[in-house]
Amino acid sequence: MVDSRPSDAFDTFSVPDKGGAKPKPVVALLCGGNSSEREVSLASAANVEQVLGRAGYQVIKIDTATPRLFKQISHAHADVAFIALHGEGGEDGCIQGALELMGLPYTGSGVLASALAMDKYRAKIIYTSAGLNTPQSVYISAAGKDVPNRAGTDPEQIISKIGLPCVVKPTAAGSSVGITIVRDPERLPQALDDAFLQGSDVLIESYIAGTEITVPVLGGKNPKVLPTIEIIPKNEFYDYASKYDEGGSRHIVPARISRDAVAAASSAALLAHEALGCWGVSRTDMIVDADDCVWVIETNTIPGMTATSLLPDAAGFIGIDNQQLYELFIQWAFEAAEKRTATEGA
Repeated sequence: MVDSRPSDAFDTFSVPDKGGAKPKPVVALLCGGNSSEREVSLASAANVEQVLGRAGYQVIKIDTATPRLFKQISHAHADVAFIALHGEGGEDGCIQGALELMGLPYTGSGVLASALAMDKYRAKIIYTSAGLNTPQSVYISAAGKDVPNRAGTDPEQIISKIGLPCVVKPTAAGSSVGITIVRDPERLPQALDDAFLQGSDVLIESYIAGTEITVPVLGGKNPKVLPTIEIIPKNEFYDYASKYDEGGSRHIVPARISRDAVAAASSAALLAHEALGCWGVSRTDMIVDADDCVWVIETNTIPGMTATSLLPDAAGFIGIDNQQLYELFIQWAFEAAEKRTATEGA
C-alpha cells in the first residue's frame, strides 16, 4: 500500500515568515567553478538569485572560477555565503574550509561532512558502519594505493567479485557524470576509462534493480525527513540528461512504495545524514528492490536547485516554497557559524 499522506515531520519546524521586518543579510552567492557540473551550478544559482532578489535580499553572485576569488568575496562585504556549487571545489569541503578561515558563515554542511559525502567509497564505509544497506563494491585507485577490498583492474577479477550487471562510477563526481551500467564484460574496460576521466579513483558496485527514490533531510540541530520522491528517468537510469533536461524524468511525491519501504527509506536518509555529519540539508539517493529492501547509493550535501531538481519538489509538497527553503538555509548557516565559534571558544 502506498502512503500518500503528506509528511507531518515539520509540525514543529520553524519556517521563516516572509513578511518579517528584520534586516536581511547580504548574500554572496557562490556558483560556477571549474568542475564538470559548472552549468548545473549556474542554473541553480540563477534560481536562487531570482528568488532571494525578489524577496528583497542583496545578492552578490560570484563565479568561483574567477581570478582573485577570495578578494572578491572579501570585497562583497557579505554577511553569509550561499553555496550553489556542485562537484569538485564546491561540494567536497574545499570552499567550506576557505570560508571558515575567512570567518564567513555559509550554507550547507561543514568541511568533513562535505568531503565524506563527496567521496562515494568513504561514504560507503560510513554507511556500513552505521548499519545501512549499500551495494557490494570494489574500489580502484589509479594511484595504486592498496585498499582493503581492491580487486585490481582485471575485468574478470572484478566481475567474479561484483557480478553483472554492475555500475562503474568515479568516486568524487556528481550529477551521474562518468557513470556506466555494464551488462557485457567487454564493456567494462571502456566504462573504467570513462570513469577515470573524472578523477583518479573509481568505484564498481553491484547493480540493484528496483525503484529509484531519493529522500531529502532538512535542519540544523534537529534535522527532519521530507517526503520520499520516486524518480522515473527517461533513460536507463537517473543520468545527467534525466536530471537536467526538461522532461528528462518524472518525480512522484510521495513515492509509490509500501509504508514499510517509506519508513525504512526515511530512517536510512536521516541515519546517513547524521552519520556523515551533515548540516542544513542533504538528499540521499536509494533503490527499493523487489523484496522491499532499501539500498543506499549516495548522499548529496548540496542538492540541485534548478527548475528540474528534486529537493524543491519534496519541500513544496509539505508547503515550503523556494523562498522559505533558501531562507532556512541561511538561518542554519548562521546557526552553524555560532556552533563553530562556541566550540572554538570552549
